[in-house]
This record gives sequence, structure tokens and C-alpha cells, in this order.
Amino acid sequence: MKKMTFVLVALLAMAMLFTACGKKAESSAAADSSKAAAPETITIAFIGNTTGDYAQYGVPVRNAVKMYFDMLNAKGGINGKQINLLEFDDKADGVESVNALNLAVDKGATAIVGSVLTGATIALSDATYDINMPQITASATSPKVTVMDPDAKTIEVKTNVFRACFLDPFQGEKMAEYAAKKLNAKKVAIFYENGSDYSEAIVNGFNKEMDKYGLTVVAKEAFAAGDVDYKAQMTNIAASNPDVVLMPIYYSQAGLAITALRALGCQAQVIGGDGFGSVKKYASAADLEGTVYFSGYAAGTPSVEPFEKDYKATYGEDVPNMFAPLAWDASMVLTEGLKAAEAAGLKAGSAEYKQKVIDTMKNMNGFEGITGSYTFNETNDPIKSVAIIELTNGDEVFKEFF
Repeated sequence: MKKMTFVLVALLAMAMLFTACGKKAESSAAADSSKAAAPETITIAFIGNTTGDYAQYGVPVRNAVKMYFDMLNAKGGINGKQINLLEFDDKADGVESVNALNLAVDKGATAIVGSVLTGATIALSDATYDINMPQITASATSPKVTVMDPDAKTIEVKTNVFRACFLDPFQGEKMAEYAAKKLNAKKVAIFYENGSDYSEAIVNGFNKEMDKYGLTVVAKEAFAAGDVDYKAQMTNIAASNPDVVLMPIYYSQAGLAITALRALGCQAQVIGGDGFGSVKKYASAADLEGTVYFSGYAAGTPSVEPFEKDYKATYGEDVPNMFAPLAWDASMVLTEGLKAAEAAGLKAGSAEYKQKVIDTMKNMNGFEGITGSYTFNETNDPIKSVAIIELTNGDEVFKEFF
């Protein structure tokens, strides 16, 4: 009897073992099937400064990029594939931006949006050029972003890199024309950041055109990164009695400089570049009154109004500066390239896929974004109009296109 009981128990144990093995095999097969059925994705990366100094530029760029691809995914993505958006904070540091690129490549990225500030974007574009990775920046304006050496006899274009904004020398050239034609200026003082690719490139563009418009530089003062006391420089500028003070610098620096200039009684017209966005938060309305700056974006115009409403609904705040709508346009332009690569049946991440994205962006002719139309020139810079923004009663108000 005991022997029979032992046999029955053994048989029952074996049955349970086979059942468990069967269920495990079924479970494993189901998991494999689920894995195989998972939809393909297209991986891209945003790289930009979302913390630290100048995060007021990087955060709106990140927000607009994320909002664009979230909305695109909600509509079904591209070719039925969802966009897998990786995000990296490069803290506006070139080394960090290249490290982020390497991580993005390891994770299968097939295109990059970024970086935000000029210095980090130059370092990033050098690295993406080496591997022919499609890249578009919303905001970096130096010629060195898309060209290896702008001063070389033979220009070597970083053929994979594009921008949604106009570039620095172009701003300087337009500033010279605007100062002469719109402000009837003759004498110009310049206040810039020594060693800044952004600041110095605008000054170079201005210098190139100033003789053409009969302008004379009566004072030229510089400051170093990190300086916050500009009284000495503003004293020299005020003493030169300029008609216009050119400030190709960023918003927080501009607020300090303009405050110091007005404290000395100098009421000369101030002109800034696109780095002035949000300057109204860094100086009094009285000191800023009449200041103008160049922008790639005019708030409240019909093409950008829907974006502004969506941005506020998504993030609970108004669009802070031009970099958010430019990031939306950068995302739109990149998506056209991705769509073309998908339509060609190429594999995301492959060399052929990346080249198709690049070729499609390069050959755009009047593609409509929300900040203007996009046609890229021989150095992958967009041909666009400049929006003139004026500080009026403490607000940044669109004045005209120029």
C-alpha cells in the first residue's frame, strides 16, 4: 500500500512538472510574440541646456520639441511609427553636448535637434559631421555651426547640419542697414562679449557693412564672460555721444548694460540681436523704452498664434521668447526629412536613412513653418526676413519686418 502511494505521488509530481514547463514555454512564446509584435519606433534626440545659466533659452526649445513630437505621435506618428524622443541636458557645454550625442547614438538615434547656445552647438555639429548624423538647431547662429572655417579660402560645409534661425553675421549686416535707413544714425558705439562666438560674429557682420551705409564707430567696449559690472564701459560709451549703441549680447547682460547706460544719462537708441528675447525681465520699463532687437519670430501673428495657444495650454505659460517657435519649425523641417526616409522604405538609423533625411532638408524650397518659409542656401542657412521687436511700456512688441 505504501509502495502504491509512493508511485502515485511520484506520478502526480511529474505531471505537475510537465504542466509547469508547458505553461512556462507558453508564457515564453507569448512574450516573444509580444516582443515581435511591438511597433517599430524612430529614435531622435534633443540635446540642449535645460539647467544652469541661460536655461531660459534651452527650456522653451525643449518644450516646443517635446510638444511637437507628442502631438505628432498622437496623430499616428510617421508611417505608423512613433517617435522615441530622447532628451539630454548639455548645460550649454560643448563637452557635455558631444557626450550626449554619443549616448544618443548608443540608443539608436537617427537624427538630432540641438543644441541651443552657439558654443555647445558648434562642438556638437563638429561631432555630428564626423558621423553624418542629421542635425538641426533652432537657435545657434554662428557661421561655425554649419561651416568648418568661415574664413578659409575654400569653405567646407557641414552638409548634415541645418538651422531654423538666421545666422550671426547676417544680423550684424541687417543692424547696419537698419541703423542707417530706419534710425538715420551716423555714430555707433558697440558693446560686446569678448571671446563669444555669437557676439563677435554679429560685430563682424556689422563691420562688413557699416562703411556702405556711412556709419562710424565712435566707441567699442568689451566685457568678459561672468562680468556683471559694466559701469566703466558704459561711461566710455556715453562720453562718445553715439546715435546708436549696438549690443550683440544676451538678455541678462543687456538688462544690466542698458540700466548702467541710462543711469549715466545716455539716451542713445539701443539695438540688440536675437539674444535680447526676454530682456524685459532684466531692466525697468523706463530704461528699456524704445529699445529694439532683431528676432526670427513675431508674437501674435496669424502663423504662430495656434502654436502660442497650444504652448500655453501645455505648459501653463505664454511663449517666453522666439526660441520655442523656432524649435517647432526645426522639428517640422526635420520631420519632413524623416517622412521622406520612411516613404523610401529605408531602415531608421541606417546610413541611407540619414542621408535621405539630409538630402530632403537640403532641397526644401519654400517649406512653410510658423516663423516663415524655409529655403536653405549653400551653407544650410535659411533665407528669412527679420522681425523687429520694440520695447514699449515694458512689453516686447512686434514693430515690422525688415
